[in-house]
Amino acid sequence: MILAGGNDAPEAARLIASMSQAVIVLRPGLRISSVNAAAEQLLGQGARRLSGKTLSAVVEFGESRLMDMMADSDVQISARDIATRIGKSDAARLNLAIAPVIGHPGWQILTLTAPTELDGLEGTATEREDNTLRAPEVLAHEIKNPLAGIRGAAQLLARKLRAKDRSLAELIADEVDRIAQLIDQMQSLSRRTRQPARPLNLHVAVRRALAVVQASAADQVRIVEEFDPSLPEVMANNDALMQVLINLLTNASEACSAMPRPRVTVRTRFASGIALHSQTRLSPLRLPIEITVSDNGPGIDPAVREHIFEPFVTSKKTGQGLGLALVRKLVRDMDGRISHDRDENAGITSFRIHLPVAEVSAAPTDTIKEIQS
Repeated sequence: MILAGGNDAPEAARLIASMSQAVIVLRPGLRISSVNAAAEQLLGQGARRLSGKTLSAVVEFGESRLMDMMADSDVQISARDIATRIGKSDAARLNLAIAPVIGHPGWQILTLTAPTELDGLEGTATEREDNTLRAPEVLAHEIKNPLAGIRGAAQLLARKLRAKDRSLAELIADEVDRIAQLIDQMQSLSRRTRQPARPLNLHVAVRRALAVVQASAADQVRIVEEFDPSLPEVMANNDALMQVLINLLTNASEACSAMPRPRVTVRTRFASGIALHSQTRLSPLRLPIEITVSDNGPGIDPAVREHIFEPFVTSKKTGQGLGLALVRKLVRDMDGRISHDRDENAGITSFRIHLPVAEVSAAPTDTIKEIQS
């Protein structure tokens, strides 16, 4: 079914040109007919140079079967997080969607978007991730009971041992405590209940988190604030937001501590155009409040960079891989989204949080001036 507008409806070409996603119109044989400005920027070439070229001459997909599937002009294809090489540039990850043009056999329309534009804003976690996070909810009771018995036995044993042997029993008790703490963290990930959200002064929460981190961070790490004081209140949970910020700031401080001039930057700004699309909502939820925590450390190991928010994935030698997984859950529980990126030219790693504006304006209980005093 084709919906027709009135006489004043914009032309299809103007609509495509106005889109922020890269749009490529393909003639039969996967040859480029036209592109919009976003596609010109992504592909690094102008529309005139691209016109008439085969898609395979411009874009190389890491999934070898994908181009063969796209050759069937009658099918619709949607693929996410595909390794893509454009020209001589390094491989990047892109989402794509291709569909036939109704009434024009052999013609297709292709859209390309960066995963951070969509995947960081999806409505729900994958079923695989959901099952992973629910596992400790089922097993915690069965594991914690024997752990308590082991710890109690180790304490009794320590009382009967000589001083030189007591350290071994204490080591058992300490390791039991460590395992129990790990289970507690996994239980936090698996909880379905959300902490209540209310209107908050964002900068009060940020500065409180900064005060906590600066008390324990290495003295040589410089933390820079770049705040937009005009931002409205956000809808969030204070304790959850504090935990998220402390985790990100601590990670950033540790990541750059060995650099000659270690620097962490905390930036807040209004970022229009970002919205959360969900099947449970009639209209998109806008997430215009952006918090960015950046550091000039060496960055996350490329081998785990695409999976850094998944449980048990870490680039730290002594890390458990739960901190960022918990951060993402807490942000999502506040109807926000978090993403990360690496600017290799500048040597900067950034984590970006997007949160909704407070639905109801409330008089803040604190002010930035009070925190500074």
